[in-house]
Amino acid sequence: MLSDEADPFGHPKKAYICRADVYSIAHKKEVSNSALFFYMSYLNKVLKQKKMEDMIRFVDSDKVSAIGSGTPTARSRDLSVMYKNGKPGQIYLIPYNTGQHWTLTIVNPELETARYMDPLKRRLDGSEWPAIVTNSIKMYRGLLRKQPGKKKASPWKPLLGAPIQKDDVSCGYYVMRYMKEIVEDNNIDLDKKWGTRAGLTYTAEEIDEIRGEWAEHVLQFPDQ
Repeated sequence: MLSDEADPFGHPKKAYICRADVYSIAHKKEVSNSALFFYMSYLNKVLKQKKMEDMIRFVDSDKVSAIGSGTPTARSRDLSVMYKNGKPGQIYLIPYNTGQHWTLTIVNPELETARYMDPLKRRLDGSEWPAIVTNSIKMYRGLLRKQPGKKKASPWKPLLGAPIQKDDVSCGYYVMRYMKEIVEDNNIDLDKKWGTRAGLTYTAEEIDEIRGEWAEHVLQFPDQ
């Protein structure tokens, strides 16, 4: 068992990797919450090396998941407080599991935008997640005591050009790759890069790069 006490979320969190997680990454099986955390820990190191940690912040998937994270209102409130306590202009990368499937939401609370990336391009009809994110932005405005301005369009927008997985288990790796590309591009324009349908997919080499970075990062921690 390996543990990491890192702060990709703006506060220390102790996470563990078990043999099952190592097996899953080695054999391209489904990605767990803890495995995803270790990759965000790696990307946070990249941000610090590039002196970009004030530009991007990761959100703990355990804090927003449908199970064990409170009511939708409570999750919206927690996100809004996180935005308020963040840096000006910071964007938030939020991995979200809709139920055996990973997706990524990118929120810019100052611009009041939320971009949604789903490796399977599933519709979210009936899902509580878009409302949770939209309400978190509204609550953030309330915390800042901003006066209501002109009515804006919904902040929620799916990025239809995001690369699409071709199997049933790669969603976690795709979300990791999405985050990697956002972190590595200093001036990424999400709408320009992924806003329109393009039929893209990631190659096996691009997914293997993620797995290699994950393994190299995990090997830095002592077995406990």
